[in-house]
Amino acid sequence: MSFRIEHDSMGEVQVPEEKYWGAQTQRSRDNFPIGAGRETMPEEIVRAFGVLKEASALANASLRPEKMTGEKCRALCAAAREVAEGKLMDHFPLVVWQTGSGTQSNMNANEVIANRANELAGSRLCHPNDDVNMSQSSNDTFPTALHIAAVLSLEDRLIPAAEGLISVLQRLEAENRDAVKSGRTHLQDAVPISFGQEISGWRASLTRDTEMLRLSLNPLRELALGGTAVGTGLNAPKGFAEKAAEEISRLTGKAFRTAENKFHALTSKDEIVFAHGAVKALAADMMKIANDVRWLASGPRCGLGEIRIPENEPGSSIMPGKVNPTQCEQVTMVAVQVMGNDAAIGIAASQGNFELNVFMPVIAYNFLQSVRLLSESILSFTDRCASGIRADREKMRLNLHHSLMLATALNPHIGYENAAKTVKLAFQEDISLKEACVRLGFLTPEEFDAVFHPEEMI
Repeated sequence: MSFRIEHDSMGEVQVPEEKYWGAQTQRSRDNFPIGAGRETMPEEIVRAFGVLKEASALANASLRPEKMTGEKCRALCAAAREVAEGKLMDHFPLVVWQTGSGTQSNMNANEVIANRANELAGSRLCHPNDDVNMSQSSNDTFPTALHIAAVLSLEDRLIPAAEGLISVLQRLEAENRDAVKSGRTHLQDAVPISFGQEISGWRASLTRDTEMLRLSLNPLRELALGGTAVGTGLNAPKGFAEKAAEEISRLTGKAFRTAENKFHALTSKDEIVFAHGAVKALAADMMKIANDVRWLASGPRCGLGEIRIPENEPGSSIMPGKVNPTQCEQVTMVAVQVMGNDAAIGIAASQGNFELNVFMPVIAYNFLQSVRLLSESILSFTDRCASGIRADREKMRLNLHHSLMLATALNPHIGYENAAKTVKLAFQEDISLKEACVRLGFLTPEEFDAVFHPEEMI
């Protein structure tokens, strides 16, 4: 491998010849050999840096044309756009486990964009700090990149994934409106419910989750950019924060605005905590739905067996013909990971000291992992399980008519205590409710048939 010499304020550093990064990025590579190649800064953050660097260049060109000349702005914007489009990911090697402000990732972006801009311009036109980082600090760029990445990932990935599953559940709900089955509470038999009604509970939960996700987007639209080092905006021209937010909105097609209080924006991560709470709520409901599906599909002969789900792959290396609810299992594992990530984010957000939170990379890593995993999990579950759910109506009918909780329908006619006696006798002697009720003398066979209609109990 051939190297070139780059320098920073601490001296000279050898950098791989073919890479666009510079001295500070290389120092970070050398000083943080933790999770290298596995736990690098999320691509969403890198792309967001490309967006905010282009927006900053445009804002500076408008407010500081004597420093951000047209030539510099054009080259810098072209390079930043390549970063935003993910074309230069091989030049972003830094791990999450670095400085807690994300300074080295900001400098990674500055160096890559500067060197690529200079290559495009054909001259040493742009400097990483003086030009690419003009009017900025790592302390306001990293939280800005985090908010941009969070909004894009929620709006473009997670919410659409949830809405796709909601659409499938709406179809299943309509198809199974008249499929009457036994309800269950405490994992015990309960009064009847239609399978459509049961599915409607799943659908309504996910609908509410998407509403909460959308609610969480509004605080995330506030950007720290313009606060620079400690929130005072030192070295940023008047109007920079507003102009940069306007450009970010234009570049992303999403609505962003400058944060009203930059001191808050730099040190508090409450917006991310709130948003991830909504992500966790969706994960919790997905856990419940996946568990319901695998319970209902349990069997095929010794479980509930009230629904059939797609058979995707063999389920055992030793038991021939066994098929497992693997899509349900991936959902529950992803949900557990999201819940663990929520704990990490909450703890990290609580650690802001004075004018800065220095746990931002781990917050970004966990938040974006949660959104990415949950989005992909829901898409997979929708396509490979939910869309193929079929009710076994005969098994539902059989289970329903074996349920002793149907005795609830007798309460208005023989009273709660007599209905309870009927249930106990039927259970003890393994006879039907009708036989028990008649034997106890509470109703005649004809009277029982006249009042006992399980399908009407929903």
